[in-house]
Amino acid sequence: MSGGGNTAYGRKSFQRSKAHFTDRITTDGRDGWPVEAGRYRLVVSRACPWASRAVISRRLLGLEDALSLAIADPIQDDRSWRFTLDPDDRDPVLGIRFLHEAFDRRESDYPGGVSVPAVVDVPSGRLVTNDYQRITLDLATEWTALHRDGAPDLYPRARRDEIDAVMADVYEDVNNGVYRTGFATGQDEYEGACTRLFRRLELLAERLAGQRYLVGDTITEADIRLFTTLVRFDAVYHGHFKCNRWKLTENQVLWAYARDLYQTPGFGDTVDFDHIKRHYYQVHSGINPTGIVPLGPDLSGWLTPHHREELGGSPFGEGTPPGPVPEAEQVPARGRP
Repeated sequence: MSGGGNTAYGRKSFQRSKAHFTDRITTDGRDGWPVEAGRYRLVVSRACPWASRAVISRRLLGLEDALSLAIADPIQDDRSWRFTLDPDDRDPVLGIRFLHEAFDRRESDYPGGVSVPAVVDVPSGRLVTNDYQRITLDLATEWTALHRDGAPDLYPRARRDEIDAVMADVYEDVNNGVYRTGFATGQDEYEGACTRLFRRLELLAERLAGQRYLVGDTITEADIRLFTTLVRFDAVYHGHFKCNRWKLTENQVLWAYARDLYQTPGFGDTVDFDHIKRHYYQVHSGINPTGIVPLGPDLSGWLTPHHREELGGSPFGEGTPPGPVPEAEQVPARGRP
């Protein structure tokens, strides 16, 4: 999710920027960035669904000690994501006040803005990549030597074609669909995007009615990518983005599926509803000029029984759940149900 230009949201049609910095951190280091414990820092906002993918993947795979985490303030300004949650308003590892400083050390006058997730090389302070589509896939496939014992295979080779196909539909119609709906500047544009979004959600509900996860019997990257939109649906997309054909809580299958994932270690324990709501309602001033953050919705339902285990399957397959959230990374009480 990009920083800057926030007053334009709702005043111009939505177009998702491609990541400009697409270097990869790989086992063989072919782009000059080898996998190395402690070398890199993952910069995220808990408000951002694209960044949340990386937070979930990192936790599921047990990479907390190998890849440190920087959490930006959910309220960015025109200077980009800022580290005002840290002492002295600076990231304690990178020593910078704004994420754009790491981008500037890599390249000046770069297109596409300053976005999260971003991976920064700690020794040089330079950005390595902001390729939100690739970062999590590489965490699953290139960082395997640093995975915890019992880590799940989030991108199993035998199912990749099916996972890729599902993720392509989710990306186009759901992940991006909520933004196309919310940032529409005309009635026809809005109605087209909203119709397409809910048709895809209904197709996904049909798929999930008889199986616990999107592909196979365990959690994969596809589930992570759908979850990060679903968990924000009623809190921000239904009202703020006018995605209001129905609420997530009104779709029996998707609501149970989302609760199942939320209650799985590595998913809900990374979600900060306070950050999510304050970001969308206060930053998108073109849509919500008053900056008022609504009190609802009631979050207690996220902890209610879902009964999805009756469909079989196991979230981690032959693996195990991740351990407790590190104390420094726990979501504050105001962000949880």
